[in-house]
This record gives sequence, C-alpha cells and structure tokens, in this order.
Amino acid sequence: MLSAAVTTYLAVRRAAGFALRNPGFQLKSFAAFAEARGHGFVRAAVAIEWAGFAHSLLQRARRLGTVIRFARYLHAEDPRHEVPPAIFGTEQARRPTPYILTAAEIQRLITAASQSMSRAICGATYSTLFALLACTGLRVSEAIRLRLDDITPDGLVIHRTKFRKSRLVPVHETARAGLERYLHLRRAYAPFNDHVFVSVVRKPLQVKDVDRAFRIAARLAGLLDGPRRPTPHALRHAFATRALQACPDGRDAITRHMLALSTYLGHSTVAHTYWYLEAVPDLMRDIAEQTERFATGGRS
Repeated sequence: MLSAAVTTYLAVRRAAGFALRNPGFQLKSFAAFAEARGHGFVRAAVAIEWAGFAHSLLQRARRLGTVIRFARYLHAEDPRHEVPPAIFGTEQARRPTPYILTAAEIQRLITAASQSMSRAICGATYSTLFALLACTGLRVSEAIRLRLDDITPDGLVIHRTKFRKSRLVPVHETARAGLERYLHLRRAYAPFNDHVFVSVVRKPLQVKDVDRAFRIAARLAGLLDGPRRPTPHALRHAFATRALQACPDGRDAITRHMLALSTYLGHSTVAHTYWYLEAVPDLMRDIAEQTERFATGGRS
C-alpha cells in the first residue's frame, strides 16, 4: 500500500515540475522498510527509526523531512497516516563562509591556468572557462553544458539549470571577445562537438575535470597556501560580491539591484542573494557604516 502511495505521490510532484531524484529513492526505501514490518500506513515511530539509520544528524533530518512531506500529503486524505515530528532538527546545512577571490587573485589564477597545462587547448579551455565564471557568475555545471548555439547576440542562454529554470545572461563585449578567441582555436580542435568547452579528448568537460584543473592553477597561483582553500565556485562568489558592492544607494534602487542580481545568478529566491550580505565581512562593514550614517543624520 505504501509503495503504491509513493508512486502516486512522486507522479503528482513530478508533474508539478519537481525532479525528486534522491527523495524518490528515499521514499521507496522507506516504503519497503515499513511494509517489511507490516505497516500499510505511515507511522511516526517507523519513520524516525528508518531515518535514524543515516550516518549524520543532517542526513537524518533530511530523510525524515522527506517522509514528513509525504505523510502530510497522505494525511490530508486519510488521517490514519501519521505525520512524524521533526525530531532531528533542520534540514538546512549551515552555509560555509564563501572564499572571495580578489581581482588580482583571479588574474593570477587565469594566467596560471593558461600556462600550467601540457596541451595548448587545455590551457586555453580552462583559462577561458575560469574567466567566464568570474565575469558572469555562472555555476560550473552551467558553463560546461553550454552549446555553441547558446551563444547569442543578446548573451548566453542557460537552459533549465539547478532549479529547472532557463535564463539569459548578458556578457560584456570584452568577455565576448575572449570567448570568440577561444572558440577560434576550439572549433578547429573539435569540429564535431557542439559544446563550448571540450577536454583534451574532444569530449564535454566534467565537473571533476574542472576541479582538478582549478586545483593545479590555484596551487601555481599561490592560492592554496592558507588555511582556507578556494574552489571553482569561489569565482561565482567573487562575481556576486563585486555586483553587490556596485549597488547604488537608495532603498528602491537596492531592491531593484538585488532582484536583478538574483535573476542574473539564477537563484531560486532572492534570500539566497541576500545571504552574501551577511556572509561577506566587507559587505557587512558597508552596511554598518551606512546604518551609522543614517542613525547620526549624516554626521561623522
């Protein structure tokens, strides 16, 4: 009974646009676990027991949260299904403080990428990719999925990405010129592949390829010497921070700027964009200084 209910629930949610890949596997596992114990309805104790097999507290919270949402759906039509309490706490992990690359560090990274690879196409590929990430704020997954047809006169077309949304990302003329220089080399190297960025074996890049190339370039650029180490995602963080620092004064202007940036970055909610304000010390200092000037009537 529970297995059939899981199938119906997943079909309804997926028809509404939710992928539910991992939750789908989890709910099927939970249904099998409950039915093996003779339960045809969701029982809070059974759900908690099943979720408790996860290794970490966060994983337990997420597993139980998946069952809670499923149980609410079933309970709305049949009160015999119990909705478990969220005894393992929040499902949201605390986001780590972002590593913000300076303009000088980004330049060193790009230069190192162009010089550190044994093949010219690799150096061109990764230096262009890192530069594009830094000046557009794209996610790595979005950049490596770009096709040649996605480069349009209006910008880059990003298709159905992390939150199943598509968007247009305008690019500066200098970024476009750099991309065209790379494509001139890349088209001759892999004429039968329509991905923008290709590997040395003429295949689309994988995330693991980008991570490896980034580590090599970062080491040569001297970015791995401190206690905190950047990842390719740091290029996106750096773009978002620069964009926020360029925000004009005025409440209405700030609201428009934040909404535009949230859309540009492909955030599912503007709250994810506001996170940078509390996560980056420089931005928090700017906010504190603005607040102090407001409170003192502009007197220093």
